[in-house]
Amino acid sequence: MTRAASIPTTSRSSLVIGTRGSRLAIWQAEWIQARLHEIAPTLTVTLQRIKTSGDKILDVPLAKIGGKGLFVKEIEEALLQGEIDLAVHSMKDVPTVLPDALELLCVPAREDARDALISRKEREGEVGWTLDRLPPGARIGTSSLRRQSQLLHHRPDLKIEMLRGNVETRLRKLQQGDYEAIVLAAAGLRRMGWDGEVTEYLSFEVSLPAIGQGALAIEGRRDDEFVRTLLSELDDPTAHATVTAERGLLHRLQGGCQVPIAGHATIERDRLSLVGLVASPDGTTLIRDAVSGSASDARALGIRLGDRLLAAGADAILRELYGR
Repeated sequence: MTRAASIPTTSRSSLVIGTRGSRLAIWQAEWIQARLHEIAPTLTVTLQRIKTSGDKILDVPLAKIGGKGLFVKEIEEALLQGEIDLAVHSMKDVPTVLPDALELLCVPAREDARDALISRKEREGEVGWTLDRLPPGARIGTSSLRRQSQLLHHRPDLKIEMLRGNVETRLRKLQQGDYEAIVLAAAGLRRMGWDGEVTEYLSFEVSLPAIGQGALAIEGRRDDEFVRTLLSELDDPTAHATVTAERGLLHRLQGGCQVPIAGHATIERDRLSLVGLVASPDGTTLIRDAVSGSASDARALGIRLGDRLLAAGADAILRELYGR
């Protein structure tokens, strides 16, 4: 149990959490709301649902419009204007450069970072296809260039087709026969209690996750010491360090959430190991490398890995894709 005794004596009586309105986003915000109530039982914490640019264009592939900040911009504006006191985001949606007055104040314990394959079942109780057992030319639904490139690198015969919408919509499209399989983040499925739908969790060797996948980002105003102190009780040092390394990599590569960039960090005995890759959308070129070092140098390790990937050919891939 967290300690209420650490709350500043000049505490406020209420806080407002900003969140997107999807079922998963609300679940995440309510989870933070419950943790804050444990820390400060007398504090009133309410949710404010905010529709973001990304929510307004769910039928458009993000790769065509650029993915930077689409799911956080309006929420950050509410923070800056004082309409909300903190924001709960999925970490992989958060750009590496924040407005000057804002900061990621907390990274709670991380969920499963893997990608999950869900394949269609013709009959109740039937076991779906794993990735390697999918029939030749099987249709895979995903809107992620990162997933697309790695799936095609593993199995060039697959047909990758665009899939957008919330988790419920994606599962429904699978069951109605639009795809043989879809790929989603395991974390969202587990948080919503839908992990029973998973046919196979994809290994990091097959599908390295998005930067920050499985982690939550709690954003607040840089000068709000009350919120900072509250959130310090929820911060997980391991999750914070691994995400910092991954975001250092992403920042060096100047990528957004829809760029075919992947990375995942782990920590063992204060030593951080980070694997990263950049791939062409068709999967024919995949550049992968890894670094390790002290967890206290997390961001520097991410930048170092970015330099190595760029020198190994990632710069040419990103330049061709985005005219850099």
